Amino acid sequence: MDTNRRTAYHTLMDVETKNSYSNLALNHQIICGKPSSPSFVRELVYGVLENKLLLDYIIGHFATKGVNKIKTSDWVVLRMGIYQLGYMDSVPEYAAVNESVLLAKKFCRGREGFINGVLRSYIRDKDAVKLPDRSIDEIKYLSIQYSCAEWIVETWIDQYGAEATEEILMNSQGNPGLCIRVNTLKTGKEDLARRLNERDFEVKDSEICDVALQVIKGKGILEDSLYKNGLFSVQDESSMKTVEILDPKPGETIIDVCAAPGGKTLAAAERMSNRGQIIATDIYLRKIAVINKEAGRLGISIVKAQPGDATKVDSELLEKADRVIADVPCSGFGVIRRKPEIKYKKKISEFDLLPIKQLEILTVASKYVKKGGILQYSTCTINKQENENVIKEFLRKNENFSIVEERQFMPHMDHTDGFYVCKMVQK
Repeated sequence: MDTNRRTAYHTLMDVETKNSYSNLALNHQIICGKPSSPSFVRELVYGVLENKLLLDYIIGHFATKGVNKIKTSDWVVLRMGIYQLGYMDSVPEYAAVNESVLLAKKFCRGREGFINGVLRSYIRDKDAVKLPDRSIDEIKYLSIQYSCAEWIVETWIDQYGAEATEEILMNSQGNPGLCIRVNTLKTGKEDLARRLNERDFEVKDSEICDVALQVIKGKGILEDSLYKNGLFSVQDESSMKTVEILDPKPGETIIDVCAAPGGKTLAAAERMSNRGQIIATDIYLRKIAVINKEAGRLGISIVKAQPGDATKVDSELLEKADRVIADVPCSGFGVIRRKPEIKYKKKISEFDLLPIKQLEILTVASKYVKKGGILQYSTCTINKQENENVIKEFLRKNENFSIVEERQFMPHMDHTDGFYVCKMVQK
């Protein structure tokens, strides 16, 4: 059995059965499985995840009699097979079918004949598969075409219109690319770019953030000594831009109430020239350790990472901060390119309760702001209920705050993660 496909299978099963995030599951399984071509594994895993509903629609066309008997392991092997046959030109048909049957013999015993039959039927009659009629049901068409839960498609159409929704869905597929933040405590952007080019990495300047470089070409950048010595970190441009908008100054006191994994905390420390104080709190102890480890790698000493529940007021922090960061838990609809499994979440009460929790965290965070200080709210979603609506409700109840700057980054327009940021000042 091919180690690459076996690794991809285990990754996809982790996502399906353990609700694992794809990036974490993939990295773990690559370490464990030691595939000969990690790039092939990544292409196959993300290809299946990005097109899951479309692949299932195709499978349903050729497995009409047995679809109710298909187990999770069957679905995963079939999706992998169909994706290789239909979307990976580098894979010969015989290899896609044979390797899928070998996987089935190992993980779907007794079902290999069924799986073989579906794949061979697809090869013969794939042109017979027709998508739902858009003129009759546009939501269903977009849901299948771009593999996204219908309730999410409907939400975006209500908020942005059908044309913009399709652009968002189109942009949610494909490689989001890699962006790095220059650690200005140790180097400059031009110097880092030159040193990376000398190591056969190709980078270009960001048009959005002043300390960002986009990595265009090169492999293993996180194994390079430049990374290990703390000259840069991985962070999306929109996330970096929120810290640029925050504009922390050397000598100030900053509080970050939902700090993990620490990207904004550490970016702020770099902008402050490692002078002042940043109190970074998070409810998970293991994530506190991650922040401290990263601070050490980057040569940052002003960060004090400590446990803290962002929904409960810490009396020791009242009116202590010049600037407060509240990057709150959210639906994550802005980072679907990186975590495509988010597209398939069912609409449960958790999503309706998110804005309530977000407002609660923002209200608590506001109590840590000094008179005349800055409060900044952000999410990695494009859902207006979690963004503009939360801010509107917060300002209704807290008239002593007013908006300084507000921005919604959109993947299809800004070519970044979907990110919302609102900077407010306490009058």
